[in-house]
Amino acid sequence: MAKKIILISFLVMLVAAVLFFAIKGSASKDEDFRTVDVERGSIIDKALAVGQIDPKKEISVKSKISGIVKKLYVEIGDPVKAGDPLLDIAPDPTPLEYAEAKRHVEIYQVNYNNAKREVTRAQTLRDRDLISTQDYEDKQATCDEAELRLKLATEKLALIESGHARVADRMVDNTIRSSVNGMVLSRLIEEGDPVVPLTSYQAGTDLMTLAYMDDLIFKGTVDEIDVGRLNPGLEANIKVGAIPRDTIKGKLVRISPKAHEDQGSTVFDVEIKITHSGNSLLRAGYSANADLIIKKVEDILMIPERLIKFSNDSAFVEIKDSTGEISQVPIETGLSDGINIEVVSGLSEGDQIVERPPREIQ
Repeated sequence: MAKKIILISFLVMLVAAVLFFAIKGSASKDEDFRTVDVERGSIIDKALAVGQIDPKKEISVKSKISGIVKKLYVEIGDPVKAGDPLLDIAPDPTPLEYAEAKRHVEIYQVNYNNAKREVTRAQTLRDRDLISTQDYEDKQATCDEAELRLKLATEKLALIESGHARVADRMVDNTIRSSVNGMVLSRLIEEGDPVVPLTSYQAGTDLMTLAYMDDLIFKGTVDEIDVGRLNPGLEANIKVGAIPRDTIKGKLVRISPKAHEDQGSTVFDVEIKITHSGNSLLRAGYSANADLIIKKVEDILMIPERLIKFSNDSAFVEIKDSTGEISQVPIETGLSDGINIEVVSGLSEGDQIVERPPREIQ
């Protein structure tokens, strides 16, 4: 009997201990929370564009004559003005081309000499009234045409031999000149390289690229989820990876009307005009990200969005008052950036919002 009483007493004490620790553990869990103050700040709703810095206009330099690069006047990074020489191209005709040009000059010289003699004879005959004025003028026209053909052949031979010729009081040479003010971005040839000319049936050799570096833009892409919220004129903050301490300012000027695929995502091309380049030198090709400011609110009450509980169409938070009592209050929210959210009503600055620990998965 005594053993039975001892066993029952032990079981009662064991159950009491289990209940005590369970209640204490539950209470401690309920009290295991921290508080976050309601603060004032700014919230920005923005869209991300990924791209790079490029010149607005980039020009490819090509040649209209074939030959060999004889002399280079500029290096990569050199500033140039319209009309400045970039390079000389020395003619490099084949033996057949040179022979044909030489023989054409000789043939047209013979034709011109014969035409001149015909004009002289026609002049004599006209003075004796043996031919009409019309016949004389026909001979003169034939002579003038022969002279022009001789000049053309002579100029072509001069270009083949030296790369220089004077045509109608204008010097035509083999020097390729800049057509714009700008800077040499790349040089794709060296002295001695062959050059294929630009014609109606071939693209020709790319010699250099030029660009006006004072007119840079950001070219990038925006995800289709965000493009519907964008409009030309939005301000943008551009962050360049190579110069992280500088923030470049810009303005959205163009949104492509057609999407395209990029690594499995549907994106739209955008262009942002750079309005302030900061204190660093911008270079063409810099990788960059642009935050397009869709909406911005300043000096507003805000809290972390994770602290809000939603029920039906209402939002609630738990607050702790000065006595330590916790209560649930409804609030009205505004703009969110995905981390913080604007509190329009329901809270005051300095209120303490209860943040409970995440529930453990059993």
